[in-house]
Amino acid sequence: MTTVADHTTPDPTGAAAPVRAGLSADRDTDLPAGLPAGLAAEVDAAAARFYLALGRLARIVRRSGDGDLGPGTFSALATLAQAGPMRLGDLATREGVAPPTLTRIVAALEESGLVVRETDPADRRAVRVAATQDGAALTAGVRTARSAALRDRMLALPRTDLDVLLAAVPVLEALVGDEG
Repeated sequence: MTTVADHTTPDPTGAAAPVRAGLSADRDTDLPAGLPAGLAAEVDAAAARFYLALGRLARIVRRSGDGDLGPGTFSALATLAQAGPMRLGDLATREGVAPPTLTRIVAALEESGLVVRETDPADRRAVRVAATQDGAALTAGVRTARSAALRDRMLALPRTDLDVLLAAVPVLEALVGDEG
């Protein structure tokens, strides 16, 4: 295992990869004034490790009850089921995808009977897309299966680790902010 400033981080292949001991000069300007250099390096290393762990955890949980939908397709459907009908452009913006990509996603969802297109009551020339009852039921079922898979992994932790994780949930929600 390669070590740099007493920090190592496994890369996605499982091999150990060194983590930068310090921050680059252009990132130093983004740091709060008076932040100790040691803390800056620790936060930098933790952010890299956290990013990898979140990605892996998301993949593990995504495999639980995912049905036949890919992550982007499921995300668009879940957004519609939760937020209600919206125009394609608004959905594309919210999902962070290009309009042509979203058009293909919506076409596949529509073909599967999970969404419908409807006239926008605010502008009869525009079209909105909405989750059908089947689409809403599918997202609820997948969400329940994924939550259960995550809950089971959490319950397998030692009690002290579980307590730390439970206390961190509001902090994680704060990191997401309005984008959640």
